[in-house]
Amino acid sequence: MHLLLALAVMAVWGTNFVVIKYALAHLPPLTLATLRFAFAFLPLALFIKRPAVSWRNLATYGVLIGAGQFGLLFTAMRSDITPGLASLVVQIQVFFTIGLAMRLSGERVAPFQLVAAALAVAGLVTIALNTDGSATPLGLALVVAAALCWALGNMTARAAGPVDMLGYVVWSSLFAVPPLLVMALMTEGWPAMSAGIAAADAGTWAAVLWQSVGNTMFGYAAWGWLLSQHPAATVAPMALLVPVFGMGASALLLDEPLPGWKLTAFALVMAGLTLGQLWPRLAQWSRK
Repeated sequence: MHLLLALAVMAVWGTNFVVIKYALAHLPPLTLATLRFAFAFLPLALFIKRPAVSWRNLATYGVLIGAGQFGLLFTAMRSDITPGLASLVVQIQVFFTIGLAMRLSGERVAPFQLVAAALAVAGLVTIALNTDGSATPLGLALVVAAALCWALGNMTARAAGPVDMLGYVVWSSLFAVPPLLVMALMTEGWPAMSAGIAAADAGTWAAVLWQSVGNTMFGYAAWGWLLSQHPAATVAPMALLVPVFGMGASALLLDEPLPGWKLTAFALVMAGLTLGQLWPRLAQWSRK
């Protein structure tokens, strides 16, 4: 049952890229991001206690994840990168997170980590060299920047110490809304924002709510519970399935093509991610 729950979380997080694309058909990207975090904060904040961390930490995380990760990701997905590729490229946050953690701790980079990073970079280069409309240089750059913001958010959450991640995400969403709203007003303008909201149908609003309820309430709550029940080394590698679900759902539901170069890029990035996640555990197991 626990394995099925973990698979369900990965399926929700992976297929969410298709849901995002559906919502972007009516809503401008920063408007969508603003609504996502507004609904993530209310009404959940009325029922979930604020975690015992500083307001500064919550604000930093909210800005990085809201205006940074999702603001940039949604902007790229509007027309500059396909959902399947976005679900893959954004996973390089793993390497940014490792690099930032090492910089703070002074730990040296291990050879296997250099190989893993080289494989992932080779995958990104493969994407950048192919211009069939799946990703523009701007789209790729925006998603890489989103991955960096995600990694910085990870470091901010780590600095907060052990916390209830659901409550942490809900209350940090309060600080994601103002910068996203300002950015939306400045770049999209109120006429486009209001027109998008007016044009949104029931399916669009369901997609917006899915960002908040499915990804936040179910995803983080279930993931946090799994981490409390099993060693992190057992649970964390399951996240490798997110781009598998992301690219699979995009191909199945949006008819995103999967040419040879895209499969090659997928294989390279996934090989890097898998090596980075599993090599330390395999090495430890082999020594036993």
